[in-house]
Amino acid sequence: MRLFSIALAFIFVSTSWLTGSARKQRNIERKQLFDNHWAFFLGDTLAASQPDFNDNSWRTLDLPHDWSIEGKLDRHNPMGGGGGFFPAGIGWYRKTFLVPSAWKGKCVSIYFEGVYMNSEVFINGKSLGVHPYGYTSFIEDLTPYLRYDQKNVLSVRVDNSQQMNSRWYSGSGIYRHVWMMVTNPVHVDWWGVGITTSEVTSKTATVRLKTRIKNESDASQVVVLSTQLYGENAKKTGENRQTIELQPNSQREIDQTITVQHPLRWTPETPHLYQAQVQVVQQNNVIDDTRAHFGIRSITFTAEKGFQLNGKTVKLNGGCAHHDNGCLGAAAYDRAEERRVELLKAAGFNAVRTSHNPPSEAFLNACDRLGMMVMDESFDCWEESKNTYDYARYFDEWWQRDIESMVLRDRNHPSVIIWSIGNEIPERKKPEAVETAKKLVGCIHAIDQTRPVTSAVCTWDKDWIVFDKLFAEHDLCGYNYAINYAPSDHERVPSRVIVQTESYPREAFNNWKMVQSHDYIVGDFVWTALDYLGESGIGRWYYSGETPGEHWEHDLFPWHGAYCGDIDLTGWRKPISHYRNMLYNSTEKLYMAVREPSLKPKEIKETMWSVWPTWESWTWPGYEGKPLQVEVYSSYPKVRLYLNNTLVGEQETTEAQQFKATFSVPYMPGLLKAVGVSDNQEVETAFLQTAGEPARIRLTADRTRILPNGQDLSFVTIEVTDKDGALQPNAENRFQFTVSGPGMIAGVGNADIKDPDPYTGTTRKAWHGRAQVVIKSTGKPGEIILTVKSDGLTTGTIHLESGK
Repeated sequence: MRLFSIALAFIFVSTSWLTGSARKQRNIERKQLFDNHWAFFLGDTLAASQPDFNDNSWRTLDLPHDWSIEGKLDRHNPMGGGGGFFPAGIGWYRKTFLVPSAWKGKCVSIYFEGVYMNSEVFINGKSLGVHPYGYTSFIEDLTPYLRYDQKNVLSVRVDNSQQMNSRWYSGSGIYRHVWMMVTNPVHVDWWGVGITTSEVTSKTATVRLKTRIKNESDASQVVVLSTQLYGENAKKTGENRQTIELQPNSQREIDQTITVQHPLRWTPETPHLYQAQVQVVQQNNVIDDTRAHFGIRSITFTAEKGFQLNGKTVKLNGGCAHHDNGCLGAAAYDRAEERRVELLKAAGFNAVRTSHNPPSEAFLNACDRLGMMVMDESFDCWEESKNTYDYARYFDEWWQRDIESMVLRDRNHPSVIIWSIGNEIPERKKPEAVETAKKLVGCIHAIDQTRPVTSAVCTWDKDWIVFDKLFAEHDLCGYNYAINYAPSDHERVPSRVIVQTESYPREAFNNWKMVQSHDYIVGDFVWTALDYLGESGIGRWYYSGETPGEHWEHDLFPWHGAYCGDIDLTGWRKPISHYRNMLYNSTEKLYMAVREPSLKPKEIKETMWSVWPTWESWTWPGYEGKPLQVEVYSSYPKVRLYLNNTLVGEQETTEAQQFKATFSVPYMPGLLKAVGVSDNQEVETAFLQTAGEPARIRLTADRTRILPNGQDLSFVTIEVTDKDGALQPNAENRFQFTVSGPGMIAGVGNADIKDPDPYTGTTRKAWHGRAQVVIKSTGKPGEIILTVKSDGLTTGTIHLESGK
């Protein structure tokens, strides 16, 4: 039996952040990460809930963990194409620990950020209940069942065996963090601090806090609720203290108002954050201490001015994103979640829709910190199902608890600007849907009235006006692939505020034009910002002779993911990403790529969510003398194209040309050069160079220094180059990976959604010259060396440092 000791969980607070009374007790018990040293078994054994069960033969691992990504892709796996043909099943997790006697008289809970799905939690053999939904966070009270100064066993049974239950890759297991929560009987409730800001100007802002305090003792208690606000560099910006009386076994919600002078307002460009430190003080001792980050900003949505952030109209250049992290599967490592937000920012997005479920806390924290606005979504279905075993089975019993979990957990994030209650609900044309929407919106408004509520509605016929009653229950109306209805809808319902919640990638220009031309359309969210696992084959193109049709019409294995993203599975931006960024932003003004040839008998066919396969490549052996289509995206009035310093042509690239030029160029190896022209002056240049034969391996890490905490990650890009260092975009070499030092391989991958190789292991093929390895620290400091070999190529190595 594994046995691990829990030390008291302390939050360490610097003296400058404390009131005078708080300095008398600077170490406050509250929260401890509980991710390490779990025993795991893939299979079902009901005896595992009992504390004396022998789990010595089980695998030891740290959370977060997704067992599906570790499995073999197989067309017969029960997840099917929707889940990416990954394995599912039932798994057990167990953790054995000592509870110190100092915890006697405390309130002890276990907090799960996310378990997919149907998780049943046991403490010392006692079942604490089942939590069906895999995407909402939940808390279980351990206090009555703990044994002090003795062995305690926490067991979790995770049942993802009933398939299909998702239209995309869900993953399986405890895929987000777990926390042990320890408080005194009088404490601020978990998610008990709600913060709103109003009357925001450059001079002042009003911060309102609602704090729910619980007294879980049998005696009345008199305490002081002390709240202090801090800005950047721990600068104190305001405080409020109230004396309150709590009856035995009761709770109270306390309102506090603090005025902040000269507030630094949160925007995507300047994501300033504040911190509220909320302390419960009794007899000059701090008996509870919790902190919440927030941002000072104002948001409004009107048909007349659209979406306004801090009084300025902002158009949402949004993308939809599922929750997986590519080769890591659903495992929500903090760094992986942060990196996704970095990728979105680098691609020019200012908003993301968390389709179709609440995201991880780490993801929202990164959105706050980096400046990414969020549409926080709850469900993919309500009472009617899309799959046999999906959330519709639990909706009636669980919807309120899951909505409250999402809103209470996420309400203080300044990045969250919109709540969404659903996506393409099957019963959306029925009167029952109107009543369901009314109660879901009402539930959210009871907690938070500062943000609008939407849901995503679509139709595949011409029956659109039927949704008027459903839209009337929303604050913001979400249109999936239906922005063409907006002008006539505005004439019929002038007060309606519209956001396109999903759009086809290839319609980027038309959607941008609609958003820019109409105040009542606040933005567009493309499907999707990032490629993802599952929904296999959406966004694919295919060649004549291959299986035709859309992704839902056929089993398309080995396709096991979606290729409709602006960003591929490894984080590389596709040409459509550069084009969309030019439409919405001024950070990128010139880009060039080449359309893959479609020559008989191998003609290319597109599907609904695809764009034509286009590559940053001027390496096309076998096409010498044949015409290739070169696309240039430009914010300049004109562009010129040169091949080997010979002018091919000049074209206009104004809005009338949708900021695009296409040149037909007979292929000849060499240097292809696109030039942006303004006032007849060549201003900016983009190059594509023909590459030679594969010769070398180049390794590039997104971070060469990672924390020695057993969680931090470095994403390493592996590229095949010629002898001169030019990327060889046609290389498909197989790599072999070895790691030495305090690091391990957390995942391997490439951007080829058709490659059935495992996402764990020590080997992977290149696709279009690239592959990826993710290195995780093992918890110790030191040098990590990744070595990559491939037959016929010079070996590549990279040195990483694990250290603080």
